[in-house]
Amino acid sequence: MNEWEINRVSIYRNNYTRRYLKKVIQVLELSADDLVNKVDRVVSILIKARDNNKTIFIMGNGGSAMTASHFVSDLSKGTIVEGAKRFRVIGLVDNVANILAWANDISYEEIFVEQLKNLMNSGDVVIGISGSGESMNVIKAIEYANEQDGVTIGLCGFDGGKLSQIAKESIIVTCDNMQRIEDTHLIIEHLLTSLIKAEQE
Repeated sequence: MNEWEINRVSIYRNNYTRRYLKKVIQVLELSADDLVNKVDRVVSILIKARDNNKTIFIMGNGGSAMTASHFVSDLSKGTIVEGAKRFRVIGLVDNVANILAWANDISYEEIFVEQLKNLMNSGDVVIGISGSGESMNVIKAIEYANEQDGVTIGLCGFDGGKLSQIAKESIIVTCDNMQRIEDTHLIIEHLLTSLIKAEQE
């Protein structure tokens, strides 16, 4: 590329970056009041589970699967404070062989609920992350957890979908762009785990 083309590309990238960041900020600003209340309640749920030796299960698909894994890491390791209890937390997205076995032999919709049938006890917390709020494998697992007297939490986007209707507690990122929804879900996960650690220090 000549110098003019290089400058044109640079200007485009700079403008795109500024627009993207501005839109993420707008999503956070629109969600702020609701997040303050929901974060308070979700932190209380997580701490109660930890103090009562309950297990927390986290799941999602695609980008949300990676947010689920990240959440597991931050909750199990990033909240550790010397002398304080630690979280019992399991990522339902992390055992690839188990997931593929259920998907292949039964149905992809069963990959999370079948794991819960092996592991979940009454009072455990089950967190489902779904940008659309319509991921059937997440919904089936949340429905099962409700039936087993679990505490269910949904992280959703758009209008919340079915997940927000069936989870006992839900945080909805009101946005119609999946990337910005996933950006915000990761921020929420960091907020929750950072707040838990800060309260113990």
